[in-house]
Amino acid sequence: MKEVLLHACCAPCSSAIVEWLVEHDIRPTIFYYNPNIFPIEEYEIRKKESKRHAESLGLTWIDGDYDHEQWRQDVCGLEGEPERGRRCETCFTLRLTMAARKAKQLGLKYFTTTLASSRWKSLEQIERAGRQAEQDVEGTVFWAQNWRKGGLYERRNQLLKEFDFYNQQYCGCEFSMVGRSEASTKIVK
Repeated sequence: MKEVLLHACCAPCSSAIVEWLVEHDIRPTIFYYNPNIFPIEEYEIRKKESKRHAESLGLTWIDGDYDHEQWRQDVCGLEGEPERGRRCETCFTLRLTMAARKAKQLGLKYFTTTLASSRWKSLEQIERAGRQAEQDVEGTVFWAQNWRKGGLYERRNQLLKEFDFYNQQYCGCEFSMVGRSEASTKIVK
């Protein structure tokens, strides 16, 4: 494998992965597709940081469409699910299917995701979502990888400081904000 489409949720989570890929002669194309992120101001900050990181390394960075209303429709009925519940797996499947489509459009066989770098996410859900996307988009292969191992999580934290990245405090969707003190002022139904 010489090239891979890397679905990136944010710059902090992608930084150590990108570094590892480049060190192993794998060129990532970074695909920022995260319609789950709320509010739009949060989305824009994360997007800007992801793009800044990719451009600083001379990597191709692609902006996916932000359609939060469509995402809300796609997870309708799952709003009350806990973190790591059915809503998260549905969200992962939607985002990774779009990543697989983008990979195919670009002529890239392999795709992977930074979601597997977060200790807050279920690796099993991410792998199921990636395998479903792989099945739905013929000619693509999901590279299931635990991006937490091999010192990558620790390196992520070092790079976060080196690049002075904005570091979010929640997954991104408004439902992951529930229980946080500012959630009641930001959630719009």
